[in-house]
This record gives sequence, structure tokens and C-alpha cells, in this order.
Amino acid sequence: MSDQSVMESFTLTLDGAEVSAWPGETLWQVAKRAGETIPHLCFKDAPGYRSDGNCRACMVEIEGERVLAASCIREATPGMVVKSAGSERAREAREEVLALLLADQPEREASPDRSSHLWAMADRLAVDATAVGERLPARAERASPTVHHVAERADSLPHAGGHDATHSAMNVNLDACITCGLCVRACREVQGNDVIGLAHRGAAAKVVFDFDDPMGESTCVACGECVQACPTGALMPATLIDDAGRGDSAVADRTVDSVCPYCGVGCQLTYHVKDDAPHAAGSAPSNAEAGRILFVTGRNGPSNQGRLCVKGRFGFDYPNHPARLTRPLIRLEGVPKGVDPDFDPAEPLTHFREASWEEALDLAAEGLTSLKASNGPEALAGFGSAKCSNEEAWLFQKLVRTGFGSNHVDHCTRLCHASSVAALMECLGSGAVTASFMQALEADVVVLTGCNPAVNHPVAATYFKQAARNGTRLIILDPRGQALDAYAWRSVRFTPGGDVALLNAMLNVIVAEGLYDQAYIDTHTEGFAALAASVVDMTPEAMSPLCGVSPGTIREIARAYATADKAMIFWGMGISQHTHGTDNARCLISLALACGQTGRPGTGLHPLRGQNNVQGASDAGLIPMVLPDYQPVGDAQLRAAFEELWNTELDPEPGLTVVEIMDAIVAGTIKGMYILGENPAMSDPDLNHARQALASLEHLVVQDLFVTETAQFADVILPATAWAEKDGTVTNTNRQVQMGRAAVAPPGEAKPDWWIIQEMARRFGLGWDYAHPREVFAEMKQGMSSLDHISWERLETEDSVIYPCLAPGAPGEDVVFSDAFPRAGGKAKFSPTRPLPPDEPVDADYPTVLTTGRLLEHWHTGAMTRRSRVLDDLEPEAAASLAPAELGRLGVAPGEPITIATRRGRITLTARSDPRMPEGMVFVPFAFVEAAANLLTNPALDPYGKIPEFKYAACRLSPAAP
Repeated sequence: MSDQSVMESFTLTLDGAEVSAWPGETLWQVAKRAGETIPHLCFKDAPGYRSDGNCRACMVEIEGERVLAASCIREATPGMVVKSAGSERAREAREEVLALLLADQPEREASPDRSSHLWAMADRLAVDATAVGERLPARAERASPTVHHVAERADSLPHAGGHDATHSAMNVNLDACITCGLCVRACREVQGNDVIGLAHRGAAAKVVFDFDDPMGESTCVACGECVQACPTGALMPATLIDDAGRGDSAVADRTVDSVCPYCGVGCQLTYHVKDDAPHAAGSAPSNAEAGRILFVTGRNGPSNQGRLCVKGRFGFDYPNHPARLTRPLIRLEGVPKGVDPDFDPAEPLTHFREASWEEALDLAAEGLTSLKASNGPEALAGFGSAKCSNEEAWLFQKLVRTGFGSNHVDHCTRLCHASSVAALMECLGSGAVTASFMQALEADVVVLTGCNPAVNHPVAATYFKQAARNGTRLIILDPRGQALDAYAWRSVRFTPGGDVALLNAMLNVIVAEGLYDQAYIDTHTEGFAALAASVVDMTPEAMSPLCGVSPGTIREIARAYATADKAMIFWGMGISQHTHGTDNARCLISLALACGQTGRPGTGLHPLRGQNNVQGASDAGLIPMVLPDYQPVGDAQLRAAFEELWNTELDPEPGLTVVEIMDAIVAGTIKGMYILGENPAMSDPDLNHARQALASLEHLVVQDLFVTETAQFADVILPATAWAEKDGTVTNTNRQVQMGRAAVAPPGEAKPDWWIIQEMARRFGLGWDYAHPREVFAEMKQGMSSLDHISWERLETEDSVIYPCLAPGAPGEDVVFSDAFPRAGGKAKFSPTRPLPPDEPVDADYPTVLTTGRLLEHWHTGAMTRRSRVLDDLEPEAAASLAPAELGRLGVAPGEPITIATRRGRITLTARSDPRMPEGMVFVPFAFVEAAANLLTNPALDPYGKIPEFKYAACRLSPAAP
């Protein structure tokens, strides 16, 4: 509570005791703080859920009032005298409400959730369901109401009778529904998806999906918020329902709190675990004991407030896939390296043999050390992983730098936000976001460009929707349409590759019309005069042909951003994955600096991070040109501190990046690699080239969960642990350092990544002896000032702490750079840009723009999500998305195959009609090996961020040959 709210507190009487309350607080909330949880059904005590007061299970008696009041919606007032636990009248009303509801419920043992919140409330009130059944007739025994306007569902429909098992993730049983409306509020108000509604009135009222469609055929995005909210089990995870429709949400033996392993939002969640064997009386299972995750619920973390998306809620079973690696593997002699279409990852012994850990580690390390001995440190390189913990990222880059002897270490940031980091480091002195995405709720204007949050950051998207509902003006700038267009004040479609032209035209308007913040510029920036001079000729009229946006629209959105009191800019890989990606980010930074839109609540610059720990892995030093905390390897003073910490002399030369390493392999410079949890045989551009490079390596060690496409090139494969099988910290897109905890034991002989890296280091002669990730974290704190005042013990207690944290116990700074920037002199720098064409413009031979990205249901190269039953059921095959008119031009119907060809390769996949796609463009996801999008993409690099141009390649479309 703030000091102001404490000053405004008042008192009332609850069951004869004087209690305090605050303005706007409900009687239910007052009672809870006083130690009483009043029975409730339609109310959910969680962020984002408003009170509705329709179930009447929480009634209280208020002195001087004739009727009882619903405590969940009745606000407290000074001097009020309330009876709750001490009111016989309220008790009888609550009991009768529960009795009436139970009369219509399936019998408890036959219900979809025998441990539902409804049954818990009945138990609390000691309502005997058997006695209720003797006193009140069940629904089936009563005459059906006459409702002439409602037609019964035909028996042939898959959701006839209110039973619906058409969705692979969730079951619907309306026999248990009490029409409380919680699922409607969960879907519409919390997640903002507007799929669930209440149809009809009175006795005919029922929950429906879209226009009373089966759930599996509706527009449901499977976030599962409705399942988490449902108090009766009418909506349940399919994994908890047997063939007879019975279930039990309390079947788990224990729960473990952790963090989602997917995108950079960093949602906190709880694993519900069933142990494989009973425990001895009085003994407590360790988190990592053998068991299986039954289901997942969202937890009230700072970035998700209990919300999850389809991946976080239902994509938890990939560690149990039959293809999971459980023993080290060594390549069979004479088996060629390559992606073999006939190879079955679940049966790897056709290409590899099993080995002991000792043999595999010895061979893995010996192959690398011998190459170093004969060719020098420059012959080795390593790819780390943004899906591993901060501690594992630290150890991996430390091994490369102190064991391999070079800075040839990189990870997926090179393929997602390297150009954003390059621009932020140049202009602001820091590569991290300046404010969390939660600050969008405080903004007057939010610009979303080159990102599709509803697909790639779904929980963050819920806050953008909420902001828009609260009056924030969303401005979406993108060549493609998206779901958030429905919430946008302006959705501006520009020509692919026309970002710099559009953004410079906006800067021209701001400069020409004097809309910039001169006081902020003078105090906080340098180089504005050069920027202003550079955009003089880039008027909306001059730039409109290049970006495809009318001059009037450019002026409108520029004025809206510049004149807003508080504005934020969010961007994704549609900005960064271009040869001009750094220029794109420079333009966005210039917009914010020119208008003074940083350093205050509701303002800032935020590149939405891709993978769950890409921020933390970058912070920890998995970047070839910088040490941890982005300290340049060429700075002798900074490097000396790490040399002292690690007791090793370090290479002063920046290392090679992901694509440069592949080029160096083909050139014969790099001969050995250690790849941790990355899949460049799927994720790199121009895969033919990347796969040629991997096949050329004299020695390749791959550490992963599965025999991925990259692992098919390996000499030694080391079986690692999934996220739910280990402890460690991760850092999300908001700079929140969060604690992940092991929930189950790894299968077979799989080992934690940090343990494997340490064993490899020992074979390089490094005397490492870490017994637990907490010891690694302690070392990280010695080299990373960003972790000041954030200890392992604090994270174990608080789960999440945002950096920078300025004092012990301080909450951390959500909004940074209010006073100064971490550059020499403390001022941010404007960096002028000029529009440049894409590296490979469309032409008569290749007239269509190819762009790539992710799907809601699938992640990165699909190694995890395609091995998750629900996720793969929802999106089982590759599809190319095109505008309906584009399909018409090709003479291809949706569902028919098309072939996409570029100068590097061709793929064939199913065509999908998408009205949000512009004509002249095709979108292909890159998670499907059978139609690998990166066989087509352009490896041309941004000269600053060294990121490939994934978002633009010239291609040719044609109907697939029969």
C-alpha cells in the first residue's frame, strides 16, 4: 500500500471486531485480510478478474439493510457493521445456494473434477450432496423449461449434450457448468480473446465458443485461462479426464514453482507433479525426484499475473517424448554426416552407438583439445543456448574463452535481436530494455512495429489489449496484419523493407513541425543537430513511394507519438532481422530521444526478446565481441578484471558470430565445435550452406535433449536436461531475474547442462569444482554489476527481482535512465540513417517477398514443441500463408501444395489463406524440417549487428507439381 492509501484507511466492524479498510476495497477483501475467506464461486481472487456477484455464495449481513449483500462486489464504507461468519442468516443463504447448485451437478465421483472449487466450498459449508439429492430434484428429473427460441444441438454434433472433447488440450462438460461467467471474463477480460460467451437467457443460458461451435473448431487459442478459472471442472485439462469424463484436479502429489521455458515474457508457473512411486511415511520428496508433470497452472508472477499461453500451459510434455536422449551417443564408423530423411530420432542406433559418460566425455573433449593443439585456439568455436539457465550460459562462454582460448562463442541472439542490441549499445550504452512491457498500461500511445505479440509474446499481448481498452492508442506498423489490429488506433501496413524510410519520414515531421522535446534533448542527448539535418530531405512525400504509406498517415502517426505525454515503442524481429536492422533500431531510438519518451513511467524502448533466456544469456556473455555485462573484449582494463576472476589470460580479439563461424568452417579455419542446445541445421539462413559447414567439421560435439537435425552431424551427442529437470535462473525481456526449479528427475543417464560443461572443462585442464548452480551464480555476481543486490537466496524467496537493483531488499528499477545513460558523459546519442534497399530486392524472376517467423503453437526449430502432443496436434504441418488474392493469382486453393523457390533452394508445403497478408508476400514458419524455411533465406548480414536477413528474400511461387 502507498503512504497515501494508508492515510485514507478507515475502520468498520466485522463480526464484532474493528478492522481496517481502504477506499475501493470490497468486503470480501477486507474479510480475507482479517483472516476469513468467505465462500465464493463466481469471484476469482486473482489479478485481472473483476467481481461479478452473480453466484450469491458470498453473502454477508450488513446492519441496517433489509437484504443480504454479495461481499465480492459490495465496497466497504467507514463505520459499516458487517456480519459474516457470525451471521446465521448469511450462513443459511450460502448453504442454500450451494445446495441448489449441487442438485444440478453430476455425482461427485462421476464429476469432471471431484476436487473442484465448488466441491471445496460445499465441504467448507458442510453441505451434504446426498441430502440435497433427497430434498431437491436433479436436473434430469425436472421438466425441461419451454424455450421456444433455442434449438437443441443435433445429436450428430461433436458437442451435443454439452459434452465436448473436440479440443486436444481441454474438455468441456456443461453438466457441471453453473454459468458463473468466470470463463467468459477469463477469455474476454483477462486474456482479451473474446471466444467464450454466454448465449441465451434464463434456463436456456449456456457457455458457448464463438457461434456455439465445438471448442476444437472455434477460434480458441488454447491459452487455458478458462480452465484455470473454472470453479466446477466444466472446463478441464484433457490430461485429467478419463474416458468416462471423470477427473480430479487434486490428483498430483506435489507442486513445484518455476518459470516457463518458452518465450522471453518469462511467465511464472506451477508444475503439478505425480510421483512414480509412493514416499515413505514422514519423508518429503525432493523436487527432482522421478515423476511426471500432469498439468501446469499460471502463477502470479510480475510479468504474467497468473496468465499463460498455449505453449506455457500445454507444452510441458516434450521431455517425456519417446525420442528423448537418455544415454551418450557416439557416431558409428563410416556413417556419413547429414540430415537423413530416413533417420528416426527415436531409434538413433542406426547411426550412433551408446556409450558411457566417461567414454563420451573423453572422446568429446579429446577431439577438441587435439584440434586446438594442432591448429591453435582459432580452430574451435561454441554455440551456447538461450534455452539454458544464466549459470549454464556463464559456464559455456567461460569454457570457450578460458579453455578453447578464443572468443568464438555466440548464441541465438545473433539470429534475433543482435542488431537491436548493437543500436542500443551504440546510442544508449546498454543493450537491455528501458522499461518493462507492463509500462504499456501507463502509456498514452504504444507503437508496435515488426512484432506480432499475440503470436510470439501472447501474455505480453494481453497487457497491450488491456491498455487499448483503457484508452491507450496502439499504433501498429507492419507489412502484415495481425490479431492486435482489432485493438489498434491505427494499423499501418508499409512496404516490406521500407522501415527506415517510414521512420525517417516520421522524424522529418517531428523536426519540421517542432514537435521534439528541446529541454530533454539538451539535457540528455547529443547529436540532435546532425539527425535533424539528415532527415530534412526525407519528407513524407519523398518517403511515401519507398514505404508505401500515404504522407497524411505518416504525419498523423508522427504527431500522435510526439505529442503524447507518455509513449512507448516495442519491436520484434521484423525490425531486427534485416541487413538494415541496426538502422531500423537506430531510427526507433531517435524517435524516443527526440520526443523525450524514455526514463519515465509509461515511456521507453523495448525490443521484445525471443527465447526464454536470450536476455540472460546475452547478459552472461554468450556474445563474441563482449564479455559478461556487455564489456568489450578489446578493453584491456575490463578484460583484466575477468582474467583475474578466472585466473586465465583472455583473447583481446572479438570472436566470430554464428554465420561467420559457418563461413569459417567452409573456409577451413574452424575445425571443431561444441554446440549446446542450438539447432543451426534448422535455424541458420541458407541451410544448404550451414549444413555443408556442419558436415565439414572434423569434430562436432552436440549437447541436447533430442537427436536434432544438428545432432545428426555430431561425432558425440551428450544427453542434457530439460528445463523442468534442473535448477537455475533466467532473465526475461523485462530484465527480471527469475528462479527456475527442478520438478522431475531427468530420464535415464541425462545430466544437467552445467554438470556436462564442467566435465568438459575439466578435460581441458580447468580446475572447476561447482557443486550447484548457486555457486556459479555467486561467481557471476563477481563479474556482473547488473546482479548487484540480487542473491540466490533472495531469488529463492522472492522468485523474481528486476535489475538494476540499487540496494539490498530494494525492488529493482523497472524504468531506467531517468537521469543519465550509461555512456561517457551520461548522454544518449542520435545516430542518423539513410534508407537502403533489401540485399535481394524482388525482380521479374523472383517477384514475391518471402518472410519467415514463428507460430503461436510452435517454438524456434520445433525441437521442443513438435514433441509436445497438444502443440503438434494443434499445428501439425507446415503451411505457407498468402493473401486470398495471391492464391487466386496462382490458381491454388487453400490446402493445396505450393512450391516456393529462392536463389538458394526450394520447398513444397500447404497453402493457407490469410486475409491479413499483403499481396506480393508469403509467410513461412521455420519450425518444420520437412519444409525448412531456412533452405530459402538470405544469409546476407547486417554490417553492425551481424544478423541475417531472415525477414526478406526474393522468391517465386508456383503450384506444386502433381
